[in-house]
Amino acid sequence: MSAEPHPTLPPVRLHSDAELARDALVAPLFARAVRLARWAGPDTRVDIGGELVAAQLPEAVAALGLDTADPDSAVYASQAWRVAVDTGLVDVTEPEEEPGEGGRATEDGEGGEGGEGGEELSGTAVPGEDLALVTSGAPGDVLDLWLAALDTVLADAAVPDLDDLVEALDAGGEIDFDQLDWNPRREADFLDGVLANLYLLTVSEGGAADRPVPLPVLAASMVVPEGMGDPTDAVLEQVSDAMMRLDDQFRQLEPIGLVEFRPVDEELMAEADDDRIASGAAVGRDDADEDVSRYGMVRLTPLGLYGVRARMLEAGVEAPAVGELAGKGADALLDAVSSYSESAAEAEIEAWLAGRDLPAAAAELLDAARGDDEGAPLRRLRCQLALAPAGPEAEPAVRAVLGDPELGGLARVWLAERGAADVPAPDGAMVFWLTVDTIAAQLAADGETEELPLLMETLTAHHTGFFEQVWRVEHPATAYVLEAMGRLHPDKKAAKEARKAAFKARSRRP
Repeated sequence: MSAEPHPTLPPVRLHSDAELARDALVAPLFARAVRLARWAGPDTRVDIGGELVAAQLPEAVAALGLDTADPDSAVYASQAWRVAVDTGLVDVTEPEEEPGEGGRATEDGEGGEGGEGGEELSGTAVPGEDLALVTSGAPGDVLDLWLAALDTVLADAAVPDLDDLVEALDAGGEIDFDQLDWNPRREADFLDGVLANLYLLTVSEGGAADRPVPLPVLAASMVVPEGMGDPTDAVLEQVSDAMMRLDDQFRQLEPIGLVEFRPVDEELMAEADDDRIASGAAVGRDDADEDVSRYGMVRLTPLGLYGVRARMLEAGVEAPAVGELAGKGADALLDAVSSYSESAAEAEIEAWLAGRDLPAAAAELLDAARGDDEGAPLRRLRCQLALAPAGPEAEPAVRAVLGDPELGGLARVWLAERGAADVPAPDGAMVFWLTVDTIAAQLAADGETEELPLLMETLTAHHTGFFEQVWRVEHPATAYVLEAMGRLHPDKKAAKEARKAAFKARSRRP
């Protein structure tokens, strides 16, 4: 997969392997491939490419329980057979043409030139060894087979449709690739990029969003340059073209269980010209007079999230999953969840704490929260998050750090929130240090949010002469925090005092 890694790719919440394997087994295309693998036997004939000969297709259609009168049934059977072969569910032995014999398999299955006695030249097909994994393998084995099937479907989805191929045939019956304007690597990269963007839009909603993404939004994410205001007519036309490509591709990807897809409304396509399709809805505009869902909606399934993540990992993209830190130390946990959203961090911490001895885990978390590096304030904030649900069994570990200059304030807050007795009052230096640390952590976690000025006002309101003293705090982020307060504090006088204090803090540092 060629998608560029996102610097802060959020963690995804995956279903268990057992649940995902069940989803894979009921995905229509994969289920058909399994049925055809079980159907294959000594009488099953394939051509030189390993495809079923034409005479076998009606039998394959019948084996799948499809309508033999429906011309699409043969297409479904061919797709399922190709998946079965590519995944190893079926082993084929292709026919070997003797040099000079000119034998070939005929489409009607009645035999062709060059075969002995006029018989059709064909190979054989039998159930593959991997078929047994479907029923006796572990969930991971089933998922590996499904991922192989996904590769086949994605490769097919990147190929132009039949009408485009026919139009590109030259006088000699060969495809004119210049006329077709089809570059296999470019098309595969485009589809990988689309899936990567859909994945990011999904996990950005907290790990596994249930809301489908409008097809115009996804198309625009691939076409509209970052930072562009109103798209130009040329860009809108590209968005419209991308929508039509994606509409065709997602129709092919839905049967393998990757996505749930609502196609573009065919009436809309018949009634609307390109300009209307490209305007408004094509860039995801929320218009009360326009049902954006008519332009197509797509959502990655839980199995789809697993599949896209697996491809991203294979390509070297860091795509974390909630729960994968459960076996690592508290230092690795706090470092990782520092870049997560609060909800994702809570889920990861919950998985990490499960099954651990809580007093020991609390002590390990507190120890990992120490430090004067740039990431330390946010580690302490995530440590607070981790300790928030802890009960009395964590109290001894928390009390043990009451005298620690970096953790003493955190410990007092935790104990006070639980109404603990004998909590020593913090001195002024600790109060100021904790204030700087808290604001530095919030800036690192969420940036300059709308809520931050209120937090600043709350933390400084009860301390007379706050800015006359805080600039002396021995915290690496003191000047940085004061500069932020100078920009964001809602009280203009306090903001001015913060700027003066920031200058003093900068001046005293070497």
